[in-house]
Amino acid sequence: MFDRKKARKIRHLRIRKKIVGSKTKPRLNIFRSNTSLYGQIIDDSTGHTIIGLSSLSFKDLKSKKNIEAATKLGEEIAKLAKEKSIKKVVFDRGGNLYHGKIKAFAEAARKSGLEF
Repeated sequence: MFDRKKARKIRHLRIRKKIVGSKTKPRLNIFRSNTSLYGQIIDDSTGHTIIGLSSLSFKDLKSKKNIEAATKLGEEIAKLAKEKSIKKVVFDRGGNLYHGKIKAFAEAARKSGLEF
C-alpha cells in the first residue's frame, strides 16, 4: 500500500542531502501542516533559525492554509529577510511537490525580492 507521508519523508531526506544553508545563503524552508503553513530561514552552519513565521500570525485571512495564505507568508518572509539584509536563499520545499501552495509561496518570495 502506498503511504503519502512516507513518500514525502523520503523525498525530503533526498532533498536535504543536497541542500545546505550557510551564513551567506541560508535555507528557506516551508512546512505544510493540516491547519497552517510555516516558513523559516535557517542557517545550517550554526543550526539557528534566523526568521520564522507562520500563517497563524495573519489575523485577516479566512483560511490559514490556502494559496492566499501561502502568498502572504512568502511576501512577509521576504520582507523580514530584506530587513536582515538577506538577499539570496536556498529553497527547501520540504519534500512537498512544487505545486499549489508551495509554488505560490516560492513565487511570492521571489516577487518580493528574494533570490533562489
